[in-house]
Amino acid sequence: MSNELLDNLDKLHTTELGVMRIKRNLSLDIKDVIEWCKEKISLSNAQIIRKGKNWYVTIDNCIITVNANSYTIITAHKLK
Repeated sequence: MSNELLDNLDKLHTTELGVMRIKRNLSLDIKDVIEWCKEKISLSNAQIIRKGKNWYVTIDNCIITVNANSYTIITAHKLK
């Protein structure tokens, strides 16, 4: 099954604030947040849903939010 988000993984990016927010929300201690997100999104068990202008990727007890137009990773947080 083809997915627009998966087809455009190379366009994924985020801002400095986005990096800090994602690291804080997920308690990540890694260098490359974007690479981490790409790996998570491309896993076969990732659930990818588009609602309005965003993609929501649920994987490994967290949700990654990506803007569907700009492919900006807006945030990521643990599932409650």
